[in-house]
Amino acid sequence: MPGEPRPLEIHLRVNSKRSNANMVHPVAVETVYPVQPQRQEVKHYRKWFPWLIPLFVVANIILFVITMYVNNCPHNSVSCIATFLGRFSFQPFKENPLLGPSSLTLQKMGALDVSRVVHRHQGWRLISCMWLHGGVFHLLANMLGILVIGIRLEQEFGFVLIGLLFVISGFGGSLLSALFIQSNISVGASGALFGLLGGMLSELITNWTIYENKLAALLTLVIIIVINLAVGILPHVDNFAHIGGFLTGFLLGFVFLIRPQFGWVNQRYAPLNYSPERAKPKFKKYQCILWVLSLVILVVGLSVGLVALLRGVDANDHCSWCHYLSCVPTSKWSCHTEPSYCVSNQLGNQLNVTCSSNGKSSTYFMQDPTSSQIQQLCTQLCS
Repeated sequence: MPGEPRPLEIHLRVNSKRSNANMVHPVAVETVYPVQPQRQEVKHYRKWFPWLIPLFVVANIILFVITMYVNNCPHNSVSCIATFLGRFSFQPFKENPLLGPSSLTLQKMGALDVSRVVHRHQGWRLISCMWLHGGVFHLLANMLGILVIGIRLEQEFGFVLIGLLFVISGFGGSLLSALFIQSNISVGASGALFGLLGGMLSELITNWTIYENKLAALLTLVIIIVINLAVGILPHVDNFAHIGGFLTGFLLGFVFLIRPQFGWVNQRYAPLNYSPERAKPKFKKYQCILWVLSLVILVVGLSVGLVALLRGVDANDHCSWCHYLSCVPTSKWSCHTEPSYCVSNQLGNQLNVTCSSNGKSSTYFMQDPTSSQIQQLCTQLCS
């Protein structure tokens, strides 16, 4: 009727139940919100399980234990440190301040000895020396660095590439060391460790566009490298092995650790319609140029260096200032690290030892001294 209020129209969505057809159950109307486009996490590449770098560390530790067993300080030396360790005790501090074996033992185990490489054709020492260490302190410092850096690289690039990077960098470090330091033996995995650092730097450069916080990462890495190289100017540290390993690893990083710049998107989430298959991997021109140049320089450099070494070339004759790269003399220390040479005479149980460098002479009462014992007395007399 006119003037009467119109009844309200109520729209119900009903849901009849078969168990009671006479009852009608109203259901509340659900509010429908516009669906936001979902984002899905895109996994760009799988992480590798790192096992090779830890295996290298274990191998170095085992070889150090074997070296100490062969050293047998109580039997071959006049005095030892930590004699409670038996044949695993260390040489005296004057002879080896790193808590380790004698130089004769390291030489026997495969230390880098240039005269033996050149004149006795023992080129294998360029590789074997990187698995030996001069003492406990030397071993711990190298193994800690290799674990921290190597595991991260192996997780991202796999054991094949990082294993090759490690070994070739160690060889490059040994090669440069042999060209410049020819009067002393050399051991240690420092060249391989610096090769890993060099590989990290070149990997950051060649994959620059996929990194976030580029400048911070670059600055941090450069500071770490500079500090480690600066430590190498101290005496008794083979900085040429560090430099050679770093340069080798730096060049290898452009060859081994290159990544395509399209398809390796450096973002955590991508739109719903993003398809990794449509983004074809593609290398940039600067990556290809660096790849070719690095490979050529690396092959030529290692080849020329190896030929020069086997021909007995002393690189110091062609670079009068390069020795400062390994040691800078100051009022606190001297860079004179020539090996000790002595003349010894045995008369009954009386041993006369004379140091050739300073002329000092001393007499010891020993019956049938070993060569290691004479070498230890010589080191103490010449120091």
